[in-house]
Amino acid sequence: MASVGPLPRRIVKETQRLIAEPVAGISATPYQDNLRYFAVAIEGPTDSPYERGVFQLELFLPSDYPMAPPKVRFLTKIYHPNVDKLGRICLDILKDKWSPALQIRTVLLSIQALLSAPNPDDPLDNNVAEVWKSNEPEALRRAREFTESFAMKPNAAETAKGP
Repeated sequence: MASVGPLPRRIVKETQRLIAEPVAGISATPYQDNLRYFAVAIEGPTDSPYERGVFQLELFLPSDYPMAPPKVRFLTKIYHPNVDKLGRICLDILKDKWSPALQIRTVLLSIQALLSAPNPDDPLDNNVAEVWKSNEPEALRRAREFTESFAMKPNAAETAKGP
C-alpha cells in the first residue's frame, strides 16, 4: 500500500531524527512501501518484569497527524494492566492529552516508561489490573512469564533458566 501524496515535512524530519538519533532501547523503522507505518521494537526496561524482553509494536501516523495522535499497538503479547488482548494501549497522550507539540519519539518513550510503571488505576485490561492491585507479586510473576514466553528469543529464555 503506497502512501498517498508526498509526506508532510514534519513526518520526514521526525523519521530522519529517529534513525539518526535512536532512543536507547527503542527502534522505529518506517515501512518502505508506506512511510506512515513504523515497525517498532521496545526493550523491556531494567528492573521491570519486562526486562530482557523485546516487544514488537506497530505505529501508524494518520493523515491528520500531528493534529491527531499516532495509532500504536503491541504486536507481542504482554501481561500489563494498560494493554488489552488486542495490543491496544491506554495512555493519556494517545488520547485526550495528545498535543501536536509531541512527537513519535515522545510517544515511544512514554510507552517504554509505562512498562516500568504500570497504572492499574487506569486499566485497559480490568482482569490484569485486579490482579495487579490485589496481589502484585502474582501480577509481576505473570508479567515475567509472558515476557519469557512471548518477548524473548527462545535461546535467551533457556539461558536464563540455567541448569
